[in-house]
Amino acid sequence: MKELRELIRDLREDHDYKQKQIAEYLNVSQQTYSNYENGRREIPVWVVSALAKLYKVSTDYLLGAHTGYLGNTDPNSPYLQNITMHDVMYDIQGLKQENRRDLIKYIRYLKTLERREAQRKAKNS
Repeated sequence: MKELRELIRDLREDHDYKQKQIAEYLNVSQQTYSNYENGRREIPVWVVSALAKLYKVSTDYLLGAHTGYLGNTDPNSPYLQNITMHDVMYDIQGLKQENRRDLIKYIRYLKTLERREAQRKAKNS
Protein backbone atom coordinates (compact mmCIF):
# COMPACT_ATOMS: atom_id res chain seq x y z
CA MET A 1 0.00 0.00 0.00
CA LYS A 2 1.37 3.38 -0.96
CA GLU A 3 1.80 6.11 1.59
CA LEU A 4 -0.24 9.31 1.31
CA ARG A 5 2.84 11.26 0.22
CA GLU A 6 3.41 8.81 -2.65
CA LEU A 7 -0.25 8.94 -3.71
CA ILE A 8 -0.35 12.72 -3.88
CA ARG A 9 2.89 12.75 -5.89
CA ASP A 10 1.54 10.11 -8.30
CA LEU A 11 -1.75 11.98 -8.73
CA ARG A 12 0.08 15.24 -9.35
CA GLU A 13 2.32 13.64 -11.96
CA ASP A 14 -0.59 11.79 -13.58
CA HIS A 15 -2.34 15.14 -14.04
CA ASP A 16 0.85 16.82 -15.33
CA TYR A 17 0.88 19.36 -12.51
CA LYS A 18 4.04 20.91 -11.12
CA GLN A 19 4.54 21.18 -7.37
CA LYS A 20 4.31 24.96 -7.71
CA GLN A 21 0.83 24.72 -9.25
CA ILE A 22 -0.45 22.52 -6.41
CA ALA A 23 1.18 24.78 -3.83
CA GLU A 24 -0.63 27.77 -5.35
CA TYR A 25 -3.93 25.84 -5.32
CA LEU A 26 -3.39 25.09 -1.63
CA ASN A 27 -2.09 28.59 -0.90
CA VAL A 28 1.15 27.24 0.60
CA SER A 29 4.76 27.65 -0.51
CA GLN A 30 6.25 25.28 -3.06
CA GLN A 31 8.75 24.19 -0.37
CA THR A 32 5.91 23.31 2.02
CA TYR A 33 4.20 21.22 -0.63
CA SER A 34 7.51 19.56 -1.54
CA ASN A 35 7.93 18.65 2.12
CA TYR A 36 4.49 16.95 2.08
CA GLU A 37 5.51 14.78 -0.87
CA ASN A 38 8.93 14.00 0.56
CA GLY A 39 7.59 13.04 3.98
CA ARG A 40 9.45 15.81 5.79
CA ARG A 41 6.25 17.46 6.91
CA GLU A 42 2.96 16.05 8.18
CA ILE A 43 0.10 16.53 5.71
CA PRO A 44 -2.78 18.40 7.38
CA VAL A 45 -6.34 17.11 7.08
CA TRP A 46 -7.43 20.23 5.20
CA VAL A 47 -4.75 19.51 2.56
CA VAL A 48 -5.95 15.91 2.16
CA SER A 49 -9.50 17.20 1.71
CA ALA A 50 -8.46 19.87 -0.80
CA LEU A 51 -6.39 17.41 -2.84
CA ALA A 52 -9.22 14.86 -2.88
CA LYS A 53 -11.48 17.57 -4.30
CA LEU A 54 -8.88 18.65 -6.88
CA TYR A 55 -8.22 15.11 -8.13
CA LYS A 56 -11.85 13.99 -7.74
CA VAL A 57 -10.99 11.05 -5.49
CA SER A 58 -12.22 10.21 -2.01
CA THR A 59 -10.31 11.02 1.14
CA ASP A 60 -10.70 7.32 1.97
CA TYR A 61 -8.70 6.53 -1.15
CA LEU A 62 -5.96 8.98 -0.20
CA LEU A 63 -5.82 7.74 3.37
CA GLY A 64 -5.72 4.09 2.40
CA ALA A 65 -9.09 3.05 3.83
CA HIS A 66 -9.91 -0.43 2.58
CA THR A 67 -13.25 0.35 1.01
CA GLY A 68 -12.56 -1.30 -2.33
CA TYR A 69 -12.88 2.16 -3.90
CA LEU A 70 -9.98 2.74 -6.27
CA GLY A 71 -10.41 6.45 -6.78
CA ASN A 72 -12.50 8.46 -9.19
CA THR A 73 -15.52 6.65 -10.60
CA ASP A 74 -16.55 9.41 -13.02
CA PRO A 75 -15.76 7.91 -16.45
CA ASN A 76 -15.55 11.35 -18.08
CA SER A 77 -13.08 13.03 -15.75
CA PRO A 78 -9.34 12.89 -16.50
CA TYR A 79 -7.79 9.63 -15.36
CA LEU A 80 -4.22 9.94 -16.60
CA GLN A 81 -3.14 13.22 -18.11
CA ASN A 82 -6.13 14.12 -20.32
CA ILE A 83 -7.26 10.54 -20.96
CA THR A 84 -10.56 9.55 -19.35
CA MET A 85 -11.70 6.13 -18.17
CA HIS A 86 -14.32 6.36 -20.91
CA ASP A 87 -11.49 6.63 -23.46
CA VAL A 88 -9.72 3.63 -21.93
CA MET A 89 -12.87 1.50 -21.90
CA TYR A 90 -13.70 2.49 -25.47
CA ASP A 91 -10.23 1.45 -26.62
CA ILE A 92 -10.44 -1.85 -24.72
CA GLN A 93 -13.84 -2.66 -26.19
CA GLY A 94 -12.42 -2.12 -29.66
CA LEU A 95 -9.87 -4.89 -29.18
CA LYS A 96 -10.35 -8.49 -30.31
CA GLN A 97 -11.45 -10.81 -27.51
CA GLU A 98 -8.08 -12.58 -27.32
CA ASN A 99 -6.29 -9.22 -27.02
CA ARG A 100 -8.65 -8.17 -24.21
CA ARG A 101 -7.76 -11.43 -22.41
CA ASP A 102 -4.07 -10.69 -22.89
CA LEU A 103 -4.55 -7.17 -21.56
CA ILE A 104 -6.23 -8.49 -18.41
CA LYS A 105 -3.39 -10.99 -17.93
CA TYR A 106 -0.87 -8.19 -18.32
CA ILE A 107 -2.67 -5.99 -15.79
CA ARG A 108 -2.68 -8.88 -13.30
CA TYR A 109 1.02 -9.42 -13.97
CA LEU A 110 1.78 -5.74 -13.28
CA LYS A 111 -0.25 -5.88 -10.05
CA THR A 112 1.77 -8.93 -8.97
CA LEU A 113 5.02 -7.08 -9.68
CA GLU A 114 3.85 -4.08 -7.65
CA ARG A 115 2.77 -6.30 -4.76
CA ARG A 116 6.15 -8.07 -4.74
CA GLU A 117 7.97 -4.74 -4.87
CA ALA A 118 5.93 -3.47 -1.89
CA GLN A 119 6.68 -6.67 0.04
CA ARG A 120 10.39 -6.37 -0.76
CA LYS A 121 10.43 -2.73 0.41
CA ALA A 122 8.56 -3.62 3.60
CA LYS A 123 10.96 -6.46 4.29
CA ASN A 124 14.01 -4.20 3.79
CA SER A 125 12.62 -1.40 5.99
